[in-house]
Amino acid sequence: MTNTQHDYLKGQTVLITGGAGFIGSNLCETLLNYGINVICFDNFSTGFKKNISPFLNDTNFTLIEGDIRNMEDCQLPFKQHNVDYVLHQAALGSVPRSIKDPITSNAVNVSGFLNMLVASKEAGVKRFIYAASSSTYGDHEALPKVEDVIGNPLSPYAITKYVNELYASVFHKTYGFETIGLRYFNVFGKRQDPDGAYAAVIPKFVQQFLKHESPYINGDGSYSRDFTYIDNVIQMNINAMTTSNTEALNTVYNVAYGERTSLIELATLLRQYLSEYDSKIKTIEIKHRAERIGDIPHSLASIEKAKQNLNYKPTYNIEEGLKEAVNWYWNNYKE
Repeated sequence: MTNTQHDYLKGQTVLITGGAGFIGSNLCETLLNYGINVICFDNFSTGFKKNISPFLNDTNFTLIEGDIRNMEDCQLPFKQHNVDYVLHQAALGSVPRSIKDPITSNAVNVSGFLNMLVASKEAGVKRFIYAASSSTYGDHEALPKVEDVIGNPLSPYAITKYVNELYASVFHKTYGFETIGLRYFNVFGKRQDPDGAYAAVIPKFVQQFLKHESPYINGDGSYSRDFTYIDNVIQMNINAMTTSNTEALNTVYNVAYGERTSLIELATLLRQYLSEYDSKIKTIEIKHRAERIGDIPHSLASIEKAKQNLNYKPTYNIEEGLKEAVNWYWNNYKE
């Protein structure tokens, strides 16, 4: 955060939905470190109290438990506080989870999103920044992904995240409500949960290596992603809150590093970095299994729009981010 951004946000109150989750808790931590007032709103369905326990004694931190599917819950933070900005991170992620249970994914990601939009608009919030998704690009094969060109969704999850963008656009056109959507590309970093059936690939691989188990890659390992370290995501959320560029508002941005890494390259890098902590990991075999339904083969973001409109300057590439993440997992998850 720059000095100018800090001065801009000083004395402001930021509501972070899903604030006990992976991305949400990192946003809480960063803003609190700069003395910003933070309200964490979470129902702990996928977030964890351990993620926010270090903040509970901070006088600038408030925890409100609630479910975005319940409109009365969504209105609570605004009744109790004068909220300036909303960083909407609350969602049910995971393509496989949405395929298994599309109804719950829709209820949280669409109905819950609409509830938060309405509650925020009615409370007079200055700006609503929300987590969009690279899954919105669907079956459009061209690389890099450019914000204005998308394909057909390949999963219920992708549909829900695209609907978010449509609702945000309508709320600007109909009510003059300021929104910015951030299409996250495969975010990773500290506090990303390695446990559970729907764990993201990096924490899952790390956990398997730490247990001296072989990680399984879906497919031959050639599928690639634009893996994005959490600090780059935090920067974009802060830039989206503090921008005074009217051209930057009421649209969506890719949030990524702008390089792609194959899954086999990813697993190899993780094995290399983790073996610096535990030499036994160096010899663990990387295995393969069938491709996963709903997965897109390749993902790579153009970040030119974010650079131009929001002064985005990603500070961590895949190698630097993995080293930071591996260090955190070693200190928090080793057996």
